Amino acid sequence: MSSKDYLPYYAAGEVVSGFGRGSKSLGCPTANLSEEIVEALPSEFETGIYYGWASLEKTIYKMVMSIGWNPFYKNDKKSMEIHLLHKFEDDFYGKELKVIVLGYIRPELNFSSVDQLIKAINKDIEVADKSLDEATSVKYKEDPFLKS
Repeated sequence: MSSKDYLPYYAAGEVVSGFGRGSKSLGCPTANLSEEIVEALPSEFETGIYYGWASLEKTIYKMVMSIGWNPFYKNDKKSMEIHLLHKFEDDFYGKELKVIVLGYIRPELNFSSVDQLIKAINKDIEVADKSLDEATSVKYKEDPFLKS
């Protein structure tokens, strides 16, 4: 089995502090889910970059998500880092975030520079944005899971 066999994948949890580099180093703020949520992923769920829908305080946003070890930063803990395709004024630590993971963009990669990583992140955001406009993805925006 692969990750695709588990899609769509539903997860929800409180936004916790992450590594503190998404906004600062990469210009791409992320909402991190707790270790318990990451550990609940099926063992066959591949690391990589995914897209889907997210709900924060009953407002639904497009999202792109990294699941994995972030080889560029050599993390020792697997993480789920979600970037909502929306500009927020404030952080939302402690708020509940619900996600429906719909598709796989690419495997987790290492990069030789921060600039290469930023370029890949921007491409991932573009792919997620376009993919979520497709009819097969749009229907999930109305999923009761996101609205409850």
